[in-house]
Amino acid sequence: MKTKFVSLVVAGICAAAPAMADLVIPNMSYRTGAYAPGGIPYADGFNDYFTLLNARDGGIGGEMVAVPECETAYNTEKGVECYEATKGLGSLVYNPLSTGITYQLIPKALVDHIPIYTPGYGRTSAANGKVFEWVFNYPANYWDGASVAIKYLLDQNGGSLAGKKIALIYHNSAYGKEPIRTLQDLAVKHGFTLTELPVDAPGQEQKSQWLQIRRDKPDYVLMWGWGVMNAVAVQEAANIKFPMENFIGVWWSGSENDVVPAGDGANGYKSLAMHGTGMDYPLYADLKTFVYDAGKASGNGDQIGSVLYSRGVYAAMVIAEAARKAQELAGTSAINAVQMREGLEALEITEARMAELGLPNFGQPFAASCSDHGGPGAAMVQQWDATAKKWNLITGFIAPDQEVLDPLIAADSEAFAKEAGITQRCN
Repeated sequence: MKTKFVSLVVAGICAAAPAMADLVIPNMSYRTGAYAPGGIPYADGFNDYFTLLNARDGGIGGEMVAVPECETAYNTEKGVECYEATKGLGSLVYNPLSTGITYQLIPKALVDHIPIYTPGYGRTSAANGKVFEWVFNYPANYWDGASVAIKYLLDQNGGSLAGKKIALIYHNSAYGKEPIRTLQDLAVKHGFTLTELPVDAPGQEQKSQWLQIRRDKPDYVLMWGWGVMNAVAVQEAANIKFPMENFIGVWWSGSENDVVPAGDGANGYKSLAMHGTGMDYPLYADLKTFVYDAGKASGNGDQIGSVLYSRGVYAAMVIAEAARKAQELAGTSAINAVQMREGLEALEITEARMAELGLPNFGQPFAASCSDHGGPGAAMVQQWDATAKKWNLITGFIAPDQEVLDPLIAADSEAFAKEAGITQRCN
């Protein structure tokens, strides 16, 4: 008899998962503080997908899933504490939703042999599975995002950005700094001028940065923001009447919570998109039947269908599919973390499989391998319609510039390997 799903939310450190749970997949969330606008919908989508699998399918491969939730407040120290408090529960994989926390957990993963999954965030060079055996960041990473943004702007300018001025306004943290080296190389390749404008956490004060933008008059502004910083930046851009169609955020700067506070001023703002959004997918019919109507929705149930809710669903879907693959490879449904890593590395997500899961045309297909933990890296561009209060996809998937990215990833991952004494594998 399988156990009923239980998601535990404990202020501070998570106490324990249900004692009889079969598969333990922690949710490192943040529902409080300046980053709650991003953390809440993601955590809700992550929880609800596993609730659906338990209620509709009896879990994964006959094993019920427990999702102990631990509040990190997007704080690196608290995130590490959450990891230490939950790893002994039989945790299969961690999805920290924080680049800072991820950087601290990577060395621990090497020792503890518990994989880390960081879709669209974390250490970019972890895409190189030859070095980062225990880390996976498919389907795309920050450097992919920077490249896709520039390729989109190239398309908007007849293939040339020579003489253009581009400003990067970024969260002054490991996360926000990730795209800088890529944009610097792309600036040399394409002849544009790059200005870097850091914003100290949490990002509520940006007057000086936007005064500089008003003075310098860049042709485009890119943003690597998170939490309250995003909404403040969009409002400040509206205040100085910066053309919103020339303001593009990374996929972590493109949620409803980032644009709604600015009202009509946010109209036309753009961001990258890793996947589709909205509720026009068959999966939502099952979520309604087995989760929402059953009174099992996570949180207040008010984030359903939003961009970051969908991203939490996506992350949970990928983890669940990797767990299925791990069960297949191991020949047992009661997998451990080492076997979970094998499933993550052998995972293939096809369009046919996404359609079976009720998410047709939702995300890009990909296949991981020993050397490739990063996926294809493509992204779309979406634009905010303030009147309809919805995001509209305005491009298909745009592939990144691997000619620029591959050497950067190789150099950074090889430096880590030398520092950590890692012998590259997949020979």
